[in-house]
Amino acid sequence: MFNNKSILITGGTGSFGHKYTETLLNRYNPKKVIIFSRDELKQYEMQQKFDSPNMRYMLGDVRDQERLIRAMRGVDYVIHAAALKQVPAAEYNPMECIKTNINGAEHVINAAIENNVEKVIALSTDKAANPVNLYGATKLASDKLFVAANNISGGSKPRFSVVRYGNVVGSRGSVVPFFEKLIQQGSDHLPITHPEMTRFWISLQQGVDFVLKNFERMLGGEIFVPKIPSIRIVDLAKAMAPQLPLKEIGIRPGEKLHEMMCPGDMSHNTYEFDDHYVIAPAIKFFSRSNDFSSNALQEQGRLVTPNFEYVSDKNPHFLRADELQSFNQEAMK
Repeated sequence: MFNNKSILITGGTGSFGHKYTETLLNRYNPKKVIIFSRDELKQYEMQQKFDSPNMRYMLGDVRDQERLIRAMRGVDYVIHAAALKQVPAAEYNPMECIKTNINGAEHVINAAIENNVEKVIALSTDKAANPVNLYGATKLASDKLFVAANNISGGSKPRFSVVRYGNVVGSRGSVVPFFEKLIQQGSDHLPITHPEMTRFWISLQQGVDFVLKNFERMLGGEIFVPKIPSIRIVDLAKAMAPQLPLKEIGIRPGEKLHEMMCPGDMSHNTYEFDDHYVIAPAIKFFSRSNDFSSNALQEQGRLVTPNFEYVSDKNPHFLRADELQSFNQEAMK
């Protein structure tokens, strides 16, 4: 479905944008892939890697709606990946996080409607489910904006959906590169925030593949959640450096002990499919049905049990230390 189509990625110079662009160019023949971001150096570096004739690089910030409107002219699909994502930084700079993650989401929606874009998928995070930090709260607000945007566009294009997943192995600023740096520097220990901490775990390629598939599945208004394994941070540290002792440093500002992707309060709107969950909108759509028990590919789902929660510490699938080692090595290739 991406052949001869124009695709724009906001925040396209990030880890996700790199892998998504690489996958698009390897598997499909897109008309254009537009990288929209505010960092000229990262764009220059990305250009050295992806210099295909169908690549376009546009400087701009999602805070600037007029620039987004211009960037989306002639675009078929949009992936909204731009965000301020560091939890401690958001706690100390709340208004900057709000301007990018909430106001920026509104600008993406307005630009997509203005240009009659066909489909938009916004990337979310497990931290948006029952948030306890500002980053999660802004992403929850963003998710709500993208869901409600389907009523604004009415019966016509575009359609808006959300993809929510957990920690991405090896993404910039995440724990695996942090541990690797400490190991290479000869640290005599690895710091962990809490010995019981758990996280959902997904590779960058798995995240990209999930987003690609959901462009085919989406009806508009749903939140897609993949079924992925969990890890214990202690197991991760042991897998990466079994010889090093661990030092507990305490939970950072705004950090959870365990992460959630499907809250129990939304169980009456949550459908389970073979490899993912779908959280249907709580609001009523006036232009079409609110039935999300099947998708555009005619895959069938079923309502989860009442009060069902998809939480990292209750996940039936945990990676052992030996599985983590091979998983991380494969993910970092």
